[in-house]
Amino acid sequence: MVKKIIGILGGMGPEATADLYMKIIRATKVQRDQDHHRVIIDSNAKIPDRTAAIRGKGPSPLPMLVETGLNLQKAGADFIIIPCNTAHHFHAELQKKLKIPVLHMIRLSAEKTHARHPEVKKAGLLASDGTLMSRLYQQSWEKQGIEIIEPGMETQRNVMKAIYQHIKRGDLEPGRKLLHDASLELIEAGAEAVICGCTEVSIVLHDGDLTVPVLDPMQDLAEEAVRLSAGP
Repeated sequence: MVKKIIGILGGMGPEATADLYMKIIRATKVQRDQDHHRVIIDSNAKIPDRTAAIRGKGPSPLPMLVETGLNLQKAGADFIIIPCNTAHHFHAELQKKLKIPVLHMIRLSAEKTHARHPEVKKAGLLASDGTLMSRLYQQSWEKQGIEIIEPGMETQRNVMKAIYQHIKRGDLEPGRKLLHDASLELIEAGAEAVICGCTEVSIVLHDGDLTVPVLDPMQDLAEEAVRLSAGP
């Protein structure tokens, strides 16, 4: 059986890219090195900030997303996955420029959550300002009957602080504390689960850390990539 090659369009940020690769490794059942899937990674940290672009305060990342996607396509990837939630705001335009599929992490995770946790009707979202503004989660998750609860204004400032001033700089523990406190607010507001709606959040917040399920779209993406790579 010919296995498909996974392409990771990464760099947003680099640690999230490495985390996704590790999730793929851990999701693969192997007896030896050769049983692992082939993965091509282009960790392009020069891609402009997605949140700034959505807010109209920075250049569009789309040209560089396309350039990096074409690199992966040329290198032999059969499909592409992106370890950045906010980048999915540009998913449709990126897909138009490529001949290979680009998986949509947020839609995929919504479907998997509905199947695994049918009891969850309200989920709290920890995400960047850009992801909140794009309403990516509302568009996908509400189709599955799951209402999205967002943090209050002050708490959202702390979420952004955790992502940009701590986790992206490798300062994980203060970021973890801020996100844990934000999660408690979401649970108090009625959230029956908390979504890691930013790949930096996935690095520090895991299932079992809270009294409700922690939903990790990047884990869902890794597992789907492994499934697809195994071939038909």
